[in-house]
Amino acid sequence: MRPAVSFGPIAFDATLWDEPTTGIGLYAHCLARELEALGVGVRLLGAAHSGATPRGQMGRTRWVLTELPRLLEGAPLYHAVGNFNLPLLRTPGTRFVLTVHDLIPLTHPGTVSRAFHWQFRLWLARSIQVADRVVCVSEHTRRQLVDRFPGVAARSVVVHNGADHLGGAADTTPVERAYVDSLALPERFVLYAGSLDVRKNVALVLDAMERLGPGVTLVLVGQSWFGSGPVERRVGELRARGYDVRPLGFQSAGVYAEVMRRASVFAFPSRAEGFGLPPLEAMRAGVPVIASTAGAIPEVCGGAAVLVDPDDAAGLAAALSRLLSSEEERRHRAELGREQAARFTWRRAAQQTLEVYRELLER
Repeated sequence: MRPAVSFGPIAFDATLWDEPTTGIGLYAHCLARELEALGVGVRLLGAAHSGATPRGQMGRTRWVLTELPRLLEGAPLYHAVGNFNLPLLRTPGTRFVLTVHDLIPLTHPGTVSRAFHWQFRLWLARSIQVADRVVCVSEHTRRQLVDRFPGVAARSVVVHNGADHLGGAADTTPVERAYVDSLALPERFVLYAGSLDVRKNVALVLDAMERLGPGVTLVLVGQSWFGSGPVERRVGELRARGYDVRPLGFQSAGVYAEVMRRASVFAFPSRAEGFGLPPLEAMRAGVPVIASTAGAIPEVCGGAAVLVDPDDAAGLAAALSRLLSSEEERRHRAELGREQAARFTWRRAAQQTLEVYRELLER
């Protein structure tokens, strides 16, 4: 058994700490919590209001470039968790760890704004240069990173995300359960969860639902994002034609978990994922999953999900129809899913991240 932590508090990127808890913000919260449980002191830097040094109204980019370097003086290690947001210059005596979740702004530039594409491209390249270690959330992401920056191969490591942040029924409040009850969801429905942006390929779900006919309910949980306009217009058109499509927008973690638990099938045909957390969340909740063959999804879902090509609307419709009509297959897929999701815990992610810290600070 490894000895107790022998170094002081690490400086931790909290620039998304006070934002809606999705994606990178969720990663930051879960990893910091488990690191602290392992005895690692975590000093939150850059949150809007939380921590000892909140940035207030200052934008995240400006704060990282102008204020963060001063705050890192004397810190043994700084962990940036947002793909590229390290200072442009090294801080003497401070080790830099960077988490890269995906390279989607580079591999699928049409799914982000032009300004963000260039910010990501230039800042990532510089962050890779100054990082002592790069943590990738999947082997898929690591391969894409090394293809573009071969010099990072020896400094990169894969640490998968956890999925055990999704609480059980006991973690949902009576108010949240009452709210979901008020939605009057049918006994059987298809759920999609995630933002409505272009790369998530929600249009394929709508194509499949149109093939299945108005008798099947689709629930959408997630916020609007870059390029979500066509999806929102299509939802409106389908609803006007009598299709039961229910966009719920962004929801609290408790409401999201409660809706997830009640779903019959979870559909996630994304075109690009650096990890793909929603399918694992569905598996943990015991919901059978249909996902795409793209990105890191096969790596994360293993053989537990039904995988379809992200351009195959007929294939998605057939898989949905089969699962909705077969309780036996739903039960089988749910069992496989629970087993797969159990392999991904935030405690394990924190332990592996702690090994990265140790290797840098104790050598």
